[in-house]
Amino acid sequence: MFIQLVGLAIIFFLTLPFLFFILNKKSESQKLSSTSSVLPKRYPVIGSYLTLKSNLGNRIQWITQILQNCPTATYTLHLVLGSRKVLTAYPDNVRHILKSNFNNYPKGPFFIAAFFDFLGNGIFNADGDSWKFERQVSSHEFNTKSLRKFVETVVDAELHDRLVPMLSDAVSGNKVLDLQDVLQRFAFDNVCRIAFGHDPACLLPSLPQTQFADAFEDATHLSSQRFRAPLSIIWRMKRFFNVGSERKLKIAISRVRDFAKKIVREKKHELSTKSSLESVDLLSRFLNSGHSDEDFVTDIVVSFILAGRDTTSAALTWFFWLVYKHPEVEKEILKEIQEKSDKPVYEEVKDMVYIHASLCEAMRLYPPVPTDTKQAVEDDVLPDGTVVKKGTMVTYAPYAMGRMEKIWGSDWAEFKPERWLKREEAGKWSFVGRDPYTYPVFQAGPRICLGKEMAFLQMKRLVAGILRRFKVVPAAEEGFQPVFVAYLSTKMKGGFPIKVEERGELD
Repeated sequence: MFIQLVGLAIIFFLTLPFLFFILNKKSESQKLSSTSSVLPKRYPVIGSYLTLKSNLGNRIQWITQILQNCPTATYTLHLVLGSRKVLTAYPDNVRHILKSNFNNYPKGPFFIAAFFDFLGNGIFNADGDSWKFERQVSSHEFNTKSLRKFVETVVDAELHDRLVPMLSDAVSGNKVLDLQDVLQRFAFDNVCRIAFGHDPACLLPSLPQTQFADAFEDATHLSSQRFRAPLSIIWRMKRFFNVGSERKLKIAISRVRDFAKKIVREKKHELSTKSSLESVDLLSRFLNSGHSDEDFVTDIVVSFILAGRDTTSAALTWFFWLVYKHPEVEKEILKEIQEKSDKPVYEEVKDMVYIHASLCEAMRLYPPVPTDTKQAVEDDVLPDGTVVKKGTMVTYAPYAMGRMEKIWGSDWAEFKPERWLKREEAGKWSFVGRDPYTYPVFQAGPRICLGKEMAFLQMKRLVAGILRRFKVVPAAEEGFQPVFVAYLSTKMKGGFPIKVEERGELD
């Protein structure tokens, strides 16, 4: 079977240059900058492969422009050899996929194969009974008050012992920091301590490179490249021959999983010798509840590190950029912070509704996970009438949904936290949530993010802790516009260089 696939791949790639030469001029008109129709041209055999390939660097923006020009914000993309992918930003379709017909739209074998070497059978790479079991186990732990308290303690320690001193040092030394890198380090330290009980100490003043963090970054990036590849046969062949990016991925995954298993073994030994040891981190909780299989706990904990590592840092990077660009928003945030104590306890952070609304609005425009894909188990018809054949990949796009006039109105492009708020009779703001199928930034339905409330807690504590004392100012030339790029999660291309100014009185 493999030899046949290799033969087909060779024939295809021998033919592709000739097709590209013939169709290149036509495909150029289908790029994002085209003034003609934004819907991609398709050809026999290769479908819209050429247009897709030419827009790989800005695929999220390209998908968004397509969906903005479709009556129901849904489009069927024709790919190589007759395969298809359905793209949608239509809330009724999203509800159907994530809830109404949930069982027909699992992650599917394509996604699981791409990430299996990295995530194994972890909760974010599992379907069916395996997912249900892991979800049940994880849900129980995430709903405990003791875990929430532990998260508060970890975040506060990282904020006050590492981040604030680093920002103070940047002020006194007039240093330029890459805020994106700083926030990623902050998040990685936090999530490793919460998941493993291990402190990688990435956010030290020297900003050290750590093997585990670097390997995790490589494993995440290269695994997501697999999933985004127009033809999976390419990465499968590279893996078979252990060459190129697949060789690098194999090394990165080996380092991540070897380190994770070492921590698991040490934790098991620690728990067996100290019966009174308090189970605070997730790994200890799973082991103490009877889940002692090394591969099982490694898979599930690595999955949680992946989920918490880049999502909050991505959201906060864009948040600080937007707040800087909108001083009226920063003024309202400072006013809210001023009303709270110097070191807010959980309940006070929870009541910071304007910061909460500002974070939601930032994630509407720049969601940490801009698209999510499922794979149909059986033939189906979406609520808008789109036909989905068995095995078809179906992608819903939170990034595109945040840019739909039909959902958010004609001012969708504006950063307006007030769209999430209403004034009460006493004049105070109260938060007004959105339907999760209109705003699926944290997914929705049975697979809705377990760590949603924990993520908001961390982000609001960090925002209050930074803006109370410092003003974040981009260290870039006038007219600088950051570029949105997407891997498994989103990033600001080239980082976010900033200078930090100390605040006097909050104003």
